[in-house]
Amino acid sequence: MPAITNIYDLKRIYERRVPRMFYDYCESGSWTEQTFRENTSDFDKLRLRQRVAVDMSGRTTASKMIGQDVAMPVALAPVGLTGMQHADGEIKAAKAAKAFGVPFTLSTMSINSIEDVAEATGAPFWFQLYTMRDQDYVSRLIQRAKDANCSALVITLDLQILGQRHKDIKNGLSAPPKLTPKTIANLMTKWAWGIEMLQAKRREFGNIVGHVEGISDASSLGAWTAEQFDPSLDWNKIAKLKEEWGGKVILKGILDAEDAKMALKVGADAIVVSNHGGRQLDGAVSSISALPSILDAVGDQVEVHLDSGIRSGQDVLKALAMGAKGTYIGRAFVYGLGAMGEKGVTTALEVIHKELDTTMALCGETKVTDLGRHNLLIPEDFGGRWQD
Repeated sequence: MPAITNIYDLKRIYERRVPRMFYDYCESGSWTEQTFRENTSDFDKLRLRQRVAVDMSGRTTASKMIGQDVAMPVALAPVGLTGMQHADGEIKAAKAAKAFGVPFTLSTMSINSIEDVAEATGAPFWFQLYTMRDQDYVSRLIQRAKDANCSALVITLDLQILGQRHKDIKNGLSAPPKLTPKTIANLMTKWAWGIEMLQAKRREFGNIVGHVEGISDASSLGAWTAEQFDPSLDWNKIAKLKEEWGGKVILKGILDAEDAKMALKVGADAIVVSNHGGRQLDGAVSSISALPSILDAVGDQVEVHLDSGIRSGQDVLKALAMGAKGTYIGRAFVYGLGAMGEKGVTTALEVIHKELDTTMALCGETKVTDLGRHNLLIPEDFGGRWQD
């Protein structure tokens, strides 16, 4: 196998190994995919300030996210259908995160259940919650996360309805995949994936199947979302969920300063500046370009994290230097998982860590917690100049 030097090396292996519908599920956005593209390209607009003749010995990337010690301020983001990218995918990703010393976030729409991951890892992880019409199910889901010793609840705010993702519709995305002639033809070329999947603990949504009554089609993410997700979610409901949980709460999907202020009012421990990886509102601004205005509004009163668009340790450094206290990777770890399982997730984390550490040193810093705007050259109109 050729040397893995960056995240895109893993992506190339991932694309060859995983069935097309699951590759497309990961590597696409909604509508025209403008926001999906700009999430990554907008990082390129930020330049780094090189500093020299600085003692670079004794460097550390150690930090904290919501009070938790982390080897670097990078968490694994919640990604639905991770167990379809690789057999027992959530378990493998959680194990890699635990060994590396970074947080793992389990999606409500995971293949492996909360209990599966807790049993396999024996370590606290974060649980991401989608709000449902079925309040009893939501309460039971929260209790299951408590019973599994989850250390934070990540409430996603930007998916009350599902954004239209053209590729998923055309591929007939489902878990497990429906055996249409097109799907069968593609699966025949992915035999290594198929052999491993036959031995997987689960091949359907583990947090849902057997836990919710009256589901017409649990295999279809789109159908289940339309049927169960709660379009009436508001700040009062979020406050009640926070009270019901009783522990650390992270609110994910903040892209506007006014929403950040509301998140502060309900007592969030952290907010995640995120546009769902460009998979919801196409035409929205990139996460990194939204970050400055949100930090201006609430940055010193609540911990601000960022996801969407991070593909390198340099991206992590730029987000931290802009003022974020933590970052999340989704696609970057999925590339590794799909390519090489648990080892691939570890490799993705190692790649990002090395890039972060090397870039930090060349910017003249020895502690990741000392990064700031002084390490960047930021275009005057980086956040966008918009009419009132």
